Amino acid sequence: MTDQDQAPHQDAATDGLQGVTAAAGFRAAGVTAGLKTSGKPDVALVVNDGPDDAVAAVFTSNRAQAHPVIWSRQAVGDGVARAVVLNSGGANCFTGAFGFQTTHMTAEAVGDALGIGAADVLVCSTGLIGVGDQTFRDGVLRGVTLAADALAADGGPAAATAIMTTDTKPKQSVVTVDGWTLGGMAKGAGMLAPGLATMLVVITTDAVLPSAGLDRALRAATRVTFDRVDSDGCMSTNDTVVLMSSGASGVTPDAEAFQQALTDVCADLARQLQQDAEGAAHDITIEVTGAVSEDEAVTVGRSVARNNLFKAAVFGNDPNWGRVLAAIGTTDAEFDPYAVDVSMNGVRVCHAGAPDRPSDEVDLTPRDTLVRIDLGVGTAAATILTNDLTHDYVHENSAYSS
Repeated sequence: MTDQDQAPHQDAATDGLQGVTAAAGFRAAGVTAGLKTSGKPDVALVVNDGPDDAVAAVFTSNRAQAHPVIWSRQAVGDGVARAVVLNSGGANCFTGAFGFQTTHMTAEAVGDALGIGAADVLVCSTGLIGVGDQTFRDGVLRGVTLAADALAADGGPAAATAIMTTDTKPKQSVVTVDGWTLGGMAKGAGMLAPGLATMLVVITTDAVLPSAGLDRALRAATRVTFDRVDSDGCMSTNDTVVLMSSGASGVTPDAEAFQQALTDVCADLARQLQQDAEGAAHDITIEVTGAVSEDEAVTVGRSVARNNLFKAAVFGNDPNWGRVLAAIGTTDAEFDPYAVDVSMNGVRVCHAGAPDRPSDEVDLTPRDTLVRIDLGVGTAAATILTNDLTHDYVHENSAYSS
């Protein structure tokens, strides 16, 4: 994320209309279709009532892609979409031809319920890979019927709840600027690593923008937000971020203002994902400065974010800065290891590749943890968000499919 990131604000006009239904022209629903053994909500539907129907989306770069990703990549190609249907309780990935047929049937069911074409329906799924049998299909199709009947202009919170898997709380964000609004929802608590997008996210706006403009803005926003969340180094097969425009405000925003507002929403949702990561005890922000390029700053930050020894040390409240230097030394970024400064929670523990302040001056007991790395060779910077490696993370993921 950038130094210009700031917390999104919610205008009084959007009170009571949270998340994806904060923007005018959208309805949503979240229902229980029986996909989860817990009996919790598991199917969400977001509908764009127009007058515009522009859309843009980014997807996982994982070569192993779920059937909903394959379908939605094709559906978004013409820049038009009227609805997004999402289910938790099953990823519908590696489920063969039957699974792709299920995705197609889901889009058709939404189209029939709304009186639109199936090609204008994006499909998203999340849950256990390999789940996609007849019981799953029946549940999703039942959920479509229930969700279509439950659509409401204040249905955003219900939709945000229905897409949760191991999430402990729904994630929503709203920004209102000069008569137009952006609203979003996200799910994600594990398998958070970059590849254009790293979770399921739906963002809506009532601003007037063509699909090409939405696409440019979305890619620029995800590059510095969702792509910088690297909680556990594991990339999902279902990652999708969708941006839809209804044009219902009648306002064409300034391109720079829209870009900033969209980045604010994405940054807020990305932080919420980091803060709800599976089993995490520390939310770690890694700020890399003094790099020769932004890409190299990202590479250095990500090397630390994915270093299990460093993450385990933070879990133990141990400011082991040697593990930071060892991690960045594995990269091909330009720097002199003996000219690097490292600070932890405001204490510079390493200066010019040698010990500086005593490690016992560092307090790592707060959940928020800030690591600053100054490479000292340039002016570029980047920030990566990650978490520590905990007993709870290992336990939760060892029992995920049981």
